[in-house]
Amino acid sequence: MKAEKIIKPANGYLMFFIVLILFISGITLTIKTENPAFLLISLLAFILALGFILVNPNSSKVLLFFGKYVGTVKQNGLYWANPLYKKKTISLRASNFDSERLKVNDKLGNPVMISTILVWRVTETYKAAFDVDNYENFVRVQTDAAVRKLASMYPYDNFADEGHEEDITLRSSVNEVSEALEKELEERLAIAGIEVLEARIGYLAYAQEIASAMLKRQQATAIVAARHKIVQGAVDMVEMALEELNKKEIVDLDEERKAAMVSNLLVILCGDKEAAPVVNAGTLNH
Repeated sequence: MKAEKIIKPANGYLMFFIVLILFISGITLTIKTENPAFLLISLLAFILALGFILVNPNSSKVLLFFGKYVGTVKQNGLYWANPLYKKKTISLRASNFDSERLKVNDKLGNPVMISTILVWRVTETYKAAFDVDNYENFVRVQTDAAVRKLASMYPYDNFADEGHEEDITLRSSVNEVSEALEKELEERLAIAGIEVLEARIGYLAYAQEIASAMLKRQQATAIVAARHKIVQGAVDMVEMALEELNKKEIVDLDEERKAAMVSNLLVILCGDKEAAPVVNAGTLNH
C-alpha cells in the first residue's frame, strides 16, 4: 500500500464498559471464591485496555500491525482496536516554522541575510509517516534549501543605473517572490504529504560586510533622483516665467538679461539654502 487509508475502529465507549465489567468481575470472583484463576479475567481486561485509541481534534493515529500499515484514524473520539497494533500520532494542525537567517548570494552575487516564515500541515499521513524519516526535520531542511535557491534567482534590488534592470526583486516584489517560494516548497514537501498554506520572506537585509556600502549607495541614488526632479521642475518654472513675461510684455529682455535671469532663478530654485535677496536700486549694469 502506497496511499493513506482512512479507517474507523470499534466504538471505544462500548469497549470501555466491557473492559470495566471484566476487570471488576475478575476481582470480585477471586475474592468470593478465593480462586486466583479468576485473576486471568482481570488480566484479559488489562490486555484489552491496551487497545483503546484516543484521537483528539485535528489529530490522527497511524496503526501498524507488526510493521504492516493498517490504516489511519482521523475522526476524533474514543475507539478500540487490536491491542497489538502500534499507534503513531501525527498532528493535522497548521504549524508555523520560522527559519534561521541564512547568508546567501542573490542573483548578482551580493551576500544577503534572508529567512522565511512557513505555515504548513500534514494532509497525507502515510507519506508523512513512511516516505520520509522525520517529516518535521524534512520541512526544516527543505525550507532552507528552497530559500537558498530562491535568493539566487532574483537580485536584492533593481540596479538600473548599472545595467541590471529586473522586473522582480527580493525587496520590492513581495507577492511575486512569495508565490515563487510557495510553489517551490509545495514541490519539495509533496513527497512528505505536506500542504503549504503560506510562505513569505520574514527577514531580508544585506549582509553586514556590505550593508554600510549599500546604504550609502541607496542614499546617493535617492539624492541624485531628488536633484534630477528639482532641476527638471526648476527648468519648467523658468521656462514658464519667461513665457509669461514675454506674453504680458511686462519687461523687454535681451538675450544677455534672459541668461542672467535664468541663472538667478536656477540658483534660487535648485539651492539647498534659502536665497538672500539683494535689492538693486540702480540699473541692471551698475
